[in-house]
Amino acid sequence: MKEKINIVTSTYVPLPLENVDTDQIIPARFLKATTKEGFGDNLFRDWRYDKAGNPNPDFVLNQGVYKGEILVAGKNFGSGSSREHAAWAIAGAGFRVVVSSFFADIFKNNAMNNGVLPVVVSPEFLTGIFASCANNPQATLTIDLPAQTITNNETGKSESFDINPYKKDCLVNGLDDIDYLLANKSKIEAYESIH
Repeated sequence: MKEKINIVTSTYVPLPLENVDTDQIIPARFLKATTKEGFGDNLFRDWRYDKAGNPNPDFVLNQGVYKGEILVAGKNFGSGSSREHAAWAIAGAGFRVVVSSFFADIFKNNAMNNGVLPVVVSPEFLTGIFASCANNPQATLTIDLPAQTITNNETGKSESFDINPYKKDCLVNGLDDIDYLLANKSKIEAYESIH
């Protein structure tokens, strides 16, 4: 069982960069581990730290101004290789939702499989989100997964977003694919006994 996602209201971390690929999210040299532990520490490693391991004060995650359970990224987030470790790193860093105007399909599925909700918004809405936190670092977003809406609480503007109904059910109930099957075991057995 994973943490359930229902309604998330949080401040957010802006990353207004386009075409952020999975190697930038979690560099390949960290892919040797086979468990999910510790990946959050290396999220955006080459942007967060210099070669000597010192924090880069210019990178948003090191500034202390922006915090929260929501990462807001530019267009085409999660492109590149299909490493599931990218989703592990995002979840491990405490993000429950990632907002962008476009996600690579494989990243999007990996995120949902690991309890992270990817929310696709229009380019205009995304621009408004970045503008809100530039004006107020304490700006918040509300993501209502059951209603499939995202609201910029600074402006009051909302948009609807799409999600696969099965993945939505899993996220709302905190289930992964195996948990989902086990939760429906009696229905599966009943069906098999008839057929």
